[in-house]
Amino acid sequence: MRFTTFSSPFGELLLAGDDAGLRHLSFDIERIEAGWERDDAALTRARDEVLGYLAGRRRQFSVDIAPVGGEAQRAVWAAVRRIPYGTTRTYGELARRLGDDVAVISVTRAVAANPLPLLVPCHRLVTAGGPGSWPGGVALKRRLLALEAGDAAAR
Repeated sequence: MRFTTFSSPFGELLLAGDDAGLRHLSFDIERIEAGWERDDAALTRARDEVLGYLAGRRRQFSVDIAPVGGEAQRAVWAAVRRIPYGTTRTYGELARRLGDDVAVISVTRAVAANPLPLLVPCHRLVTAGGPGSWPGGVALKRRLLALEAGDAAAR
């Protein structure tokens, strides 16, 4: 696994991936695992896309992703990726879109396990009563939602 760390307007970030695609994006740069090799050059495109998104210049990502998870998790992550930029869905709405056999708790667990926040934009999922939690913290989630709503102060 190759990795890079870099500064962003939203804090220090860690990206990691292999030949299949990106596997991890973390707001905790201490999450580097044993055996990973630093390779800034290999992850330049991914870093530039993330920075472009965080600067409000990019709405989609074109880099390959390869998050590791179970079949149900991957189904939730794929559905989350279909939520359009600048919009939100509730956990319940997403569960209904995925079918009767997917409970809200399954969606919540898959989102909590999302190894690629931003690229799998789980910040676009909210509770019926507000933003809900997010692996990067609620304050950061609010900033990302404001960024996508066009609030220049969020950058």
